[in-house]
Amino acid sequence: MTDATQQDATQQDATQQDATQHDPDTQHAVAATRERVARLHGELVRYGLVIWTGGNVSERVPGTDLFVIKPSGVSSDDLTPENQVVCTLDGVPADGWGNAHGPSSDTAAHAHVYRNMPEVGGVVHTHSTYATAWAARAEPIPCVITAMADEFGGPIPVGPFAIIGDDSIGHGIVETLTGHRSRAVLMQNHGVFTIGKDAKDAVKAAVMCEDVARTVHIAKQGGDVVPIPQADIDRLFDRYQNVYGQNPEGAMR
Repeated sequence: MTDATQQDATQQDATQQDATQHDPDTQHAVAATRERVARLHGELVRYGLVIWTGGNVSERVPGTDLFVIKPSGVSSDDLTPENQVVCTLDGVPADGWGNAHGPSSDTAAHAHVYRNMPEVGGVVHTHSTYATAWAARAEPIPCVITAMADEFGGPIPVGPFAIIGDDSIGHGIVETLTGHRSRAVLMQNHGVFTIGKDAKDAVKAAVMCEDVARTVHIAKQGGDVVPIPQADIDRLFDRYQNVYGQNPEGAMR
C-alpha cells in the first residue's frame, strides 16, 4: 500500500469514526453530499472551467445547517468524498466529521451566500477564460442569444471587486444577485460565481456562463450585437424554466 493510499484509508476511517456521533440521517446526508461535491469538481475539469487547484464547488447538506466544500489547494485528481470539508454556516469546519484538510479560501464567501440566500443549495466558483475576461473589463454580458435568456433570464451582471479570504466576495454576490434572475455573477477582476438549487444546478450555470461568454465575445468581434427584446427574454425564460425538459422545476426563485 502506498503512503497516499494509506493516508486516504486512515482519513476515511477517521471520518467514519467521527460521524458515528451524529444521527444516521445526518450521516447519510453528509456522506451523499461529500460524494456529489467531489464528483462535480470533475465536471469543472471536463468542461475546461478550472486549471490546477483553482475553482471550487460547495453544496448545502439537506436538512442541516452544514455545507460541504472542496479542501484548499488540493488538485482535482486528488479529490475524494472523504477529503471534502464539512463546514457550518459560519464558514468554519464542523466538529466531528473527520475534516483532515482546511477548506477552500472562498469558504467564507460561500457561507455568506448560504446564510443570506436560503433558496440557494449550491455555489460554484471558476476562473473560466472567456467569462473572466468579461470580469476583467467589468462588463456585463448582454443578453443577445436565446441560450442566455433561457438560463439566465437576462444579462449576466458584474459584481464589485473584493479581496479573497473573508466574506467580502459573498457580500458582493448576494448584493448583485438578490432580485436578479441570473444564476451567475462576474466578480470584477476575479472570475465567476454561480448559484443553484443544488451543486449540480450551480455547475450547469457555470458551464453555460462560459459558453455564452465565449459566443458573445466572438460575436462582438464581427460588429455590434443585437439585443433580444425584454418581452421575448421573459417568454424564453418562462418556457425554459417551466416547460422545457422532462420534469421542469421552475426558476430557483
